[in-house]
Amino acid sequence: MELVKEFEQAVADSKTLSEKPSNEILLQLYSLYKQGSTGDVDTDPPSNPFDFVAKAKYEAWEALKGKSKETAMQEYIDLVKRLKG
Repeated sequence: MELVKEFEQAVADSKTLSEKPSNEILLQLYSLYKQGSTGDVDTDPPSNPFDFVAKAKYEAWEALKGKSKETAMQEYIDLVKRLKG
C-alpha cells in the first residue's frame, strides 16, 4: 500500500510544480495518472474530430494499454520527482 500513498503524494506535488510542464509532459502525466488510477482505457474515443485536446489525451492513455497500474503509478511518481528537480 506504500505505493498508493506515494502516488497520491505525487499527484498533490504535481499541482504545485514551480513551472508549468510542456504539453508533452502534461500528456505523460495525464496518461500515467489515468493508467495508474483506472487501468486500461475504458471509454470510447472522443466523437468530436476537432477536439484535439481530448483526442491527444485519449491516444496518450490508450498507448499505455496493458501496463500495470503499479508500473504506471511508479512511473508517475518518478516523473513528478524529476520535474520537482
